[in-house]
Amino acid sequence: MSLQIVIKTFNQLTTKELYYLLQLRSEVFVVEQDCVYQDVDGKDEKALHVIGFKNEKIVAYTRIFKPGDYFKLSSIGRVVVAQNERKHKYGYDIMEASIKAIKTHYNASEIKISAQCYLKSFYNNLEFFEVGEEYLEDGIPHVAMLKK
Repeated sequence: MSLQIVIKTFNQLTTKELYYLLQLRSEVFVVEQDCVYQDVDGKDEKALHVIGFKNEKIVAYTRIFKPGDYFKLSSIGRVVVAQNERKHKYGYDIMEASIKAIKTHYNASEIKISAQCYLKSFYNNLEFFEVGEEYLEDGIPHVAMLKK
């Protein structure tokens, strides 16, 4: 079954959608990855939210930013897929939708991400390439990656 992908501004999110996307981010980034960090960082209001629904449940998500709102370039962050749904390759679906949304909404093609190092090959498959050295972000090894 394919994802139904919806893109919304912060103000367009329903209370339930906001609750469930924050719950998914917390399930993966805080609980699964055992990382205590401030997920609700004050940046969600600036972002466009790319939400992947399956049977009306949020199973994949990213947030995207126009140039200058997060990094100098457009960016994609908080890339997440529910653990029990990863076998369906929804990470590719949500990322491809996010890349397309950046082109459509921001008329930009260069994208910067801060990627967890263990996902480098996943992002390489989407034509993102490492720039610079690895660094720790919230105790997890990351690397900056660019797509031109």
